[in-house]
Amino acid sequence: MSVVAPPDRRRRRRQETIEQVLDVALEVMAEQGAAGLTLGEVARRMGIRPPSLYGYFDGKHALYDALFERGWRALLETLRAAGAIDQTADPLTGLRNGTTLLVRWAVEHPAQSALMFWRPVPGFAPSERAYAPAVELDVESRALLARLRDAGHLAPDVDLERAYRAWTALVGGVISQQLSNAPGEPFETGAFTAVLPDVMEMWLDHHRRNPSAR
Repeated sequence: MSVVAPPDRRRRRRQETIEQVLDVALEVMAEQGAAGLTLGEVARRMGIRPPSLYGYFDGKHALYDALFERGWRALLETLRAAGAIDQTADPLTGLRNGTTLLVRWAVEHPAQSALMFWRPVPGFAPSERAYAPAVELDVESRALLARLRDAGHLAPDVDLERAYRAWTALVGGVISQQLSNAPGEPFETGAFTAVLPDVMEMWLDHHRRNPSAR
């Protein structure tokens, strides 16, 4: 007589399999790029037939979606665990530490970063659910800039929207330059990550004077 596993155990096993699929998918992306990911290759490495994966993901874009969400969730949790976006902490310390952590995480997780920060897969757009942790980080980052202004680190009439877009462009530029032109270099001595402190100070100096209000 067969024994049916309890629902909680089945759910746990299913989630464990999903996590395994995502781990293997990241391995494939690390070797072949985000666009090189295929369900067939994931299945081959797991020792199963490709149709078996459809019990967990209804297609390759669903797999990308889960990877996108997983990446942003991991980054958000890393920043929160370090207190980098704590709304009660010193905002200037939060900006410096949070930016450093974000860039370090991005260059140390290049396969996920390519999917999160770029659009390497034609036709793929993250779902609302997958994008949710990125939106959470966006909200908390904007709140951090407002606290920087209120604490006197930015000009009182600074255009926060413009300042935020400038910050994301600068940080994204450092990440893109490092991953595109000097991949594999350690964060501390990377050709572009090493100048991150200079980039942050330039941004702060620029918005203390508030030329964005011109």
